[in-house]
Amino acid sequence: MAFLKKINDFIAAVEEWFLVTLILVMVLLAFLQVLLRNLTGQGILWGDPLLRHLVLWVGFIGASLATRSEKHINMDVFGRLLSHRNKLIAQIIINLFAVAVTWALTNASWNFVLEERVFGDTLFNDIPVWYFQIIIPFGFLLMMLRFIFITIEKSHSLVTGSEINDLAEGAEL
Repeated sequence: MAFLKKINDFIAAVEEWFLVTLILVMVLLAFLQVLLRNLTGQGILWGDPLLRHLVLWVGFIGASLATRSEKHINMDVFGRLLSHRNKLIAQIIINLFAVAVTWALTNASWNFVLEERVFGDTLFNDIPVWYFQIIIPFGFLLMMLRFIFITIEKSHSLVTGSEINDLAEGAEL
C-alpha cells in the first residue's frame, strides 16, 4: 500500500504542477487577448483555439485529481442503507465498473486521436490538432489508474477490516 501511495502522490504532484501552469498560461493568454482586442481591435490569431484546447487539458487533469480524492461525480443511492462491510463491497464493484468504463473510453479516444493524426488537421501554425487532443486518452487512462488504486485500497480495507485511507490521505488540494 505504501508503494501505491508513493506512486499516487508523485502523479498528483506532477498533475498539480501542470494544472497550475496551464491555468496561469490560460489567464495570461486570455488577458492578453482582451487587452489586444480593446487596444488594437485584433487579438492573437491562434489564442482562442489554444485556450479552448487548454480548457480540455485542465478538465481532464482536474478530473483525475478529483478521482484521486474520490470527489468525482458519483451517485450514492444505497450508501446510507448499507453496513460498512457491504458498502465497501458495493464501492469495490462500482470502482471495477468504473475501471472497465474508463478503459473503454481510453480505447475509443485513442482511436479518435489516431484518426485525427491520419487526417492531418492542424490547429494553428501547422501544429497538428492531435497534439492537443492526446490528453483525452491520457486523461481517461489516469482516471482508470486512480480507480484501480481506489479498488485496491478498498479491497485491502475489506480484507483487513481496517479503515485505512492511504491513497487518498493528503489528497485534498
